[in-house]
Amino acid sequence: MMKLYKLSPSPYVRKVRVVLEETGMADAVETVEGPVSPMDPDPDLVALAPLGKIPALVREDGATLYDSRVICRYLDAKAGAGLYPEARIWEVLTLEATGDGMLDATLLMTYEGRHRTEAQYSTDWVEAQWLKVTRALDALEGRWMSHLAGPLDAGQIAVGCALGYLDLRQDARNWRAGRPALAAWFEGFAARPSMQATAPEG
Repeated sequence: MMKLYKLSPSPYVRKVRVVLEETGMADAVETVEGPVSPMDPDPDLVALAPLGKIPALVREDGATLYDSRVICRYLDAKAGAGLYPEARIWEVLTLEATGDGMLDATLLMTYEGRHRTEAQYSTDWVEAQWLKVTRALDALEGRWMSHLAGPLDAGQIAVGCALGYLDLRQDARNWRAGRPALAAWFEGFAARPSMQATAPEG
């Protein structure tokens, strides 16, 4: 059985868990929950994945995969689910990168508040990260809605998890304002059983 190292609120872990749900593979993976901090990585995890980051997936043959994009691509190939369709692969990968870039920026904003002292905290840095998010949101609203409305793929999953993480960590910034199409899309996407089953608790 495969083994997934995770931390429940992680949006990158959520991406993997959504793929597991959508491909019907959730029961084929044992999950290992543990304290993971960028300041103090878990030594057991580091022994498997040198960056010490989650998610990390230990395959049946003992080899470890890490980075959510690598893991999602592997699981999709294993299941033959078509979440990375060759006919539009570059659009899917670009959309996935957009969602992951939003996650990266939002996570850096979160870390700035959690892991830096008041004297170290940089409002300019936080706002620069938020600007990345708003540019991505505007691009989604303006250029990606037809793709988001199409058949399920890995790009949609990445964006859905990114928007869910914004609700979790940056809800006061109200990303939905001025983006009615994206907000409506996410309302429907968030209702998918895979998203409901993986909703973070905190």
